[in-house]
Amino acid sequence: MTSLSDFSARTLTGQEQDLAAYAGKVVLVVNTASACGFTPQFEGLESIYGKYSDQGLVVLGFPCNQFGGQDPGSSEEIGAFCQKNYGVSFPMFEKIEVNGDGAHPLYQWLKSEKGGVLGSKVKWNFTKFLIGRDGRVLKRYGSTTKPEKIAGDIEKELAKG
Repeated sequence: MTSLSDFSARTLTGQEQDLAAYAGKVVLVVNTASACGFTPQFEGLESIYGKYSDQGLVVLGFPCNQFGGQDPGSSEEIGAFCQKNYGVSFPMFEKIEVNGDGAHPLYQWLKSEKGGVLGSKVKWNFTKFLIGRDGRVLKRYGSTTKPEKIAGDIEKELAKG
């Protein structure tokens, strides 16, 4: 069976990161954008990361420019924006595609595990996938679901130890 550990992605600094490094953690995967109406969710994502990271939560941010061209910058620009404006300290990865033929394998898997309103497509920026300690996708949340609204689900998973 496929799990988060079967994938890798490039960090904003260009390093290949094996996602098996997050095995045993509760993971929230989010496709992000720097110029979107939902961009202020970076603040909520950073807040829950800060609150729960010592209990085993990690947030993984994947910039995407497929929705309204809302993240056109380079990796350096994206990283600087996230750090300067929202103090983002959770892992951020290179810009990827989440839909279509060029969709990153991680997102192909996430969408196949938990479809959304548009079936196997991601509808917009800041769609979130919650992954359990076993590396399996538990839930999917739309763009309008603020990170703090997911805290209860995160706490439940963290409590499973």
